[in-house]
Amino acid sequence: MTEEPGIPEHWFERADSAPDEMFYSVPRMVAHIDQATIDALTRFYEEFIPANARVLDLMSSWISHLPEDTDYRHVSGLGMNAEELNTNPRLNDWCVHNLNENPALPYSEGTFDRALIAVSIQYLTRPVDVMKSIASVLSPGGRVCIAMSHRCFPTKAIAAFQRLPARDRIRLVMFYLENAGFEEVEFIDRSPEGADPLWLVVGTAPG
Repeated sequence: MTEEPGIPEHWFERADSAPDEMFYSVPRMVAHIDQATIDALTRFYEEFIPANARVLDLMSSWISHLPEDTDYRHVSGLGMNAEELNTNPRLNDWCVHNLNENPALPYSEGTFDRALIAVSIQYLTRPVDVMKSIASVLSPGGRVCIAMSHRCFPTKAIAAFQRLPARDRIRLVMFYLENAGFEEVEFIDRSPEGADPLWLVVGTAPG
C-alpha cells in the first residue's frame, strides 16, 4: 500500500492487488474513449505541444493520439505491454516500466519539453512520486498534461477514482501536481457534446 501526503491511504486500494505485469501481459488494441473524445484530445495536443518538442508519452499504448501532421523532435513511450508499444507508430523509442513498483523514470533530467498521461492516471498507486519524477525529466518550464475521462479497468483503478465524483477526482489530480512542485496547475474541460468527457489537468515544471 502506498502513502501519499494528505491523501487517505484507503483511496489507493484496488480490487486486483496482483502484480500489474500479470494484468497487462495481454495486449489490448482497443480505444478507451469515444472517437469524438479522441479527436478532441488530439486537437488539444495541437495547442499544447510545440512543433519540434521532445515528448514523453507515459502509460502509453498502441496509440498516442498525437496529431498526424505535426513533427516532433522525439517521442518516447513508457508503458506496460511491449507489443502495444511496438505497434505505436509515433514512438521513436519505448520501454516497459511499472510505475507502481518504481515511480522513478528511466530518463535524464531535462530530457523532455512535454509529458502526457492519457486516460490512465487512475491506475497509479504512487502518483505524487510519479509526478515528482515527471518534473525532474522535464526541461525548466516544461509542461505536463493529464487527460481523464470516466472509463477504467475497474479491478485496477484505485478506489478514489471509483468512489469520488468527477469534480473531486479532478481536484485530486491537481493536488498530485501541486504536491510534486508543479506550478500554474489548472483544469480544462474539452468534453465533446454527446461523447465521453475529456477533463484535462495541466501544470508547468519549475523554471
